[in-house]
Amino acid sequence: MVQQLVIGSLLIVVTALVTAPGWWALEAVLGKLRPRIARRPHGPKLTLTLALAMLWSLAMVTVAVWIWAFAFWWLGTFETFEASVYFALVVFTTLGFGDVLMVPEWRLLGGLAAANGLLLFGLLTAMLVETLSTTRVHQREGD
Repeated sequence: MVQQLVIGSLLIVVTALVTAPGWWALEAVLGKLRPRIARRPHGPKLTLTLALAMLWSLAMVTVAVWIWAFAFWWLGTFETFEASVYFALVVFTTLGFGDVLMVPEWRLLGGLAAANGLLLFGLLTAMLVETLSTTRVHQREGD
């Protein structure tokens, strides 16, 4: 049990260390584009900014799922790598279909992956809202 908690906690830290710089990078990109985004027409630029932030978020979630999938596969919790990826995605997004189950000796990792997914989706949602809000403020100031 302790081993699972340690491994799961480390995986959560790894996903945090991957996603935080990812958002800093997006912030840098948007910072360079901010003067252009602030000029009219606002609608298309706001749409493109939001689309970029959403795709960036999706990429970070995808990386996090792959990190968990590789861990599941490396630990031998599934017979195939495809099953590891599928389980990681289903658990990370908290769908929990239940058609593929973790071996009992590693099942705590499934809960930790779900917790990681909830936290990451919450954080990314907050970042999307912040990006949209900041973009709108700069557009209003540019008028």
